[in-house]
Amino acid sequence: MTAVIVWLNGTHGVGKTTTSALVQRLVPDSRVLDAEKVGETLMDITPGLPATDNFQHWAPWRPLVVDTARRVLEYTGGTLVMPMTVLVEGYWREIADGLASHGIPVRHVVLHADPAALRARILEDQAMGPSPFRLAYVDAYAEAARTWLHDAAHVVDTTDLTPQQAAEQVVAAVNAVAPSDGRL
Repeated sequence: MTAVIVWLNGTHGVGKTTTSALVQRLVPDSRVLDAEKVGETLMDITPGLPATDNFQHWAPWRPLVVDTARRVLEYTGGTLVMPMTVLVEGYWREIADGLASHGIPVRHVVLHADPAALRARILEDQAMGPSPFRLAYVDAYAEAARTWLHDAAHVVDTTDLTPQQAAEQVVAAVNAVAPSDGRL
């Protein structure tokens, strides 16, 4: 089987982490790789890298995500399920093009929820509690969705879905793609 990445995009609080774990259970020979861990590694550098409000702005993050995914797939094969919000089109292009340059197909899926449902999920999150950080990205997500993001991916509207239903829709969409097609 060809190595492939299922990239779960969407704003903070939409359910990427929960859905990725469920997708991993549904896809044989798959693993979850959270690209946020690459950012956390960069945040641990001492003294710190230049100040930023988002580690994705650090130039090393994007190629390190590509290289980490590539090397994990070379080692394990199979499928990597990668939950990660990427709302800057140039950053997404850099990652997608980097993976393509290594012959790694990416199935880009955006988990979407209408703004009211999304805000309610964030405010009512029992595990993380209300998160001003996640709320701050609702409008940025809406702008990215309107201008480029929904055109660059398959969109699964999770507004009225359980996490299991969302995962099943992601897997169905991924399975519907012809093996030679690099875009979902």
